[in-house]
Amino acid sequence: MSLTKLSRRAVVKSLTAGLPLAAVLADPKLARAASAGLEPVAIDTAGGHQVRAALAMPDTLPAPAIMLIHEWWGLNDQIKAVAAKFAALGYMGLAVDLFGGKTAGSSEEAQALVDAVAPEVATETLVAWLRWLKEHEQATGSVAVIGWCFGGTWALNASVAEPVDATVIYYGQVNKPAAQLAQLRGPVLGHFATRDQWINAAMVSAFEAAMREADRPYTTHWYDAEHAFANPTGARYDAADADLAWSRTTAFLDQHLGPDGP
Repeated sequence: MSLTKLSRRAVVKSLTAGLPLAAVLADPKLARAASAGLEPVAIDTAGGHQVRAALAMPDTLPAPAIMLIHEWWGLNDQIKAVAAKFAALGYMGLAVDLFGGKTAGSSEEAQALVDAVAPEVATETLVAWLRWLKEHEQATGSVAVIGWCFGGTWALNASVAEPVDATVIYYGQVNKPAAQLAQLRGPVLGHFATRDQWINAAMVSAFEAAMREADRPYTTHWYDAEHAFANPTGARYDAADADLAWSRTTAFLDQHLGPDGP
């Protein structure tokens, strides 16, 4: 291993191991420093597209891997810092980029970036990264996907397209028929907000019914909060619910990817 990679891993560990996730995400300087500790990586997809991501490595290898999919703001320091936190917990954390290096500073910019995403290219990108993680020489082969909002939608899409061991969705669109959900291999954990105007009870109830019809395992949790309640930099942030969702997420991932998992 090169000195550069050793240095990156030391930065990731020192900035994230002893701090609550919310403290890192809420402080732009801490998030920026944690994100700087990740290694830039790039691969070519089956369709010939070069795609990029940021990789956080744990101290102990081989390790299970988690693919992170960003919100509609793009692959920013915040999402990279979550990957760093996963590395501190013993996982390989791969924060992928579906916006070609672009990030948004306003809702209008974010919506434009979302609208520019070609679904077939995004699917191809995520499948390529999942296969890369499964085959990585320092990975165990166990892989999970997690995403927030736009990324939550694509976390489910990715898990349908390429089998994974576990999927975590933070308030993403889950309106899929049972025939598609039957392609899932691992269980799904969903975090949803009762005052969410977009990902509402009707959508989630239909998802739960479709999952039962498909006979796929799932757990859904509801929080008395608004959309994006887990983002400390947003106006709808709810600290207590974000902490509870994070503890449930890490327990779920430990169960299905950790030493006692598959």
